[in-house]
Amino acid sequence: MPYGLTEEHEAVREAVREIAEREIAPFAAEVDAESRYPVEAQKALTAAGFHATHVPEAYGGEGADAIATCIVIEEVARVDVSASLIPAVNKLGSVPVILSASEDLKQRVLPSIAAGDAMISYGLSEREAGSDAAAMRTRARLEGDTWVLNGTKAWITNASVSEWFTVMAVTDPEKGASGISAFVVHRDDPGFAVGPKEKKMGIKGSPTCELYFTDCTIPADRIVGEPGTGFKTALRTLDFTRPTIGAQAVGVAQGALDAAIAYTKDRRQFGSAVSDFQGVQFMLADMDMKIQAARHLVYVAAAAGEQGSPDVTRVSAAAKAFASDTAMQVTTDAVQLFGGAGYTQDFPVERMMRDAKITQIYEGTNQVQRMVIARSLLR
Repeated sequence: MPYGLTEEHEAVREAVREIAEREIAPFAAEVDAESRYPVEAQKALTAAGFHATHVPEAYGGEGADAIATCIVIEEVARVDVSASLIPAVNKLGSVPVILSASEDLKQRVLPSIAAGDAMISYGLSEREAGSDAAAMRTRARLEGDTWVLNGTKAWITNASVSEWFTVMAVTDPEKGASGISAFVVHRDDPGFAVGPKEKKMGIKGSPTCELYFTDCTIPADRIVGEPGTGFKTALRTLDFTRPTIGAQAVGVAQGALDAAIAYTKDRRQFGSAVSDFQGVQFMLADMDMKIQAARHLVYVAAAAGEQGSPDVTRVSAAAKAFASDTAMQVTTDAVQLFGGAGYTQDFPVERMMRDAKITQIYEGTNQVQRMVIARSLLR
């Protein structure tokens, strides 16, 4: 078996679902309408130890496996995708440190994330270097015992609430992708600033901002790994984190299906519950089949990373692409099943549809995922 769910996994699901429904769901519509950070979710997840379950026990974390982390993200996304980015982005930002940083740097960064005292974001993309991330223009040069960074990063999730940032910058322009290095930047470092929030279609509770580096100076030992290994670390990171985006997608799709089932059973037309009509039943059945398939693929991809599987890159790309395409289709169908009511903000499915869209875009567009899969097949 590529993976197996344990009693512990099911206990995690039960615990997170209870917290999500009691302490996160009641604020989801307000968070979206006001485009505000879901502080209630952060407090609840941190109090229960679900804000960064992936951090190893050696650094004060829970040491949960990748499937457990995906379950946490899935269950939170079922009620609020914005809130699910708290554990998801903590993993995205810290995995480069876990994979490649010195032991001293790990000890400086990871315990604060594990304790919930700080969050960490991931700085790879730029306005002109999105899918073509290796085309980045942010530069870093070594001056004595400090690195000096200059440039701008874009689309940085949770930027305005994070303390730490894993940032990729060019240290040797002559070497292309092999001249990119990774660094850990702190919010208080001189020359660093976070820009204003983007105005977005969805995930409005998660602040997305630019990062500005103007002769930003950091200690020399804040480099992650050796110079020139940053892009390789960035790509390895995505193998471990793309399943978390798949988990987000599965969660929001499941939430939309749950809402559609309840609504169609309650809504009556032509003297019958809407759910009695075969056309509606077929839509619900198709939605459920795709969600189940996506969930299994996400867990397979999560396990592949844990097991060091040689096909982890392909499977992770497949999980992210399939699950997010499923989420977009399921949430769209959910809006359809609600009819005119689904197009209003009185019900959650229109928010879920808007939130689902980003899962097809970030951490690599689904067009890029298909390129990754095809290259793996044809290698």
